[in-house]
Amino acid sequence: MEILHITLTSLGSVVALFLLTKLIGNRQMSQMSLFDYINGITIGSIAAEMATSLEDDFLKPLTAMVIYALIAVCISLCTCRSMALRKFFNGKPLVLFEHGKLYKKNLFSAKMDINEFLTQCRGAGYFDLSQLEAAVLETNGQVSFLPLSEQRPVTPHDLGVTPPPETLTVNVILDGKVLEENLKYTGRDQKWLMTQLHAQDIGQIKDVFLATVDAQGQLAAYRILDKKVSHEIFE
Repeated sequence: MEILHITLTSLGSVVALFLLTKLIGNRQMSQMSLFDYINGITIGSIAAEMATSLEDDFLKPLTAMVIYALIAVCISLCTCRSMALRKFFNGKPLVLFEHGKLYKKNLFSAKMDINEFLTQCRGAGYFDLSQLEAAVLETNGQVSFLPLSEQRPVTPHDLGVTPPPETLTVNVILDGKVLEENLKYTGRDQKWLMTQLHAQDIGQIKDVFLATVDAQGQLAAYRILDKKVSHEIFE
């Protein structure tokens, strides 16, 4: 009976976690504030206690989970409406580097040493601080970098060029199956699709792992390959 009880409460805790996560909002770790992170750990711990509790009264941990979730929702709503509460719960961006100057006290406030900061810079592709105009620690723990104007990539605006607007690439075949609605969205039909596949020496749709149509109406098709490929250059 204990195994059955744990099985049922585990399933119940998974359902409760799913529903509460949908209520709170499922954000990635890098998008979480400190409060979101702590709240997530706490709810997860309560869910584990609920799953392994051998007592019949599983409503206690479930109630606690709901209360934590409601508190998170209330704080989220309040921070959306109040700048002061937003700064209190989420913090505010912190300038770490600007105009060729490193701010040691701000690095200390961010609990980040100079080596970690340089690692973040290299990870973003900046191996020389002289390429940077500014670096800012965001409230989600990520560092944003502003390159010098002469170091940033050239844009069409810089060249005086007006390119056509970008549109989404549409998947028309997935795992050997035609996505009819997507194909219709591109303004093409299966006859056109088969003609394009034959032009790429692909005889059957079932041989296609992925096929996409871009803004110019070009089809890119990728075959299903059964062999395993290993490259030692990545090891």
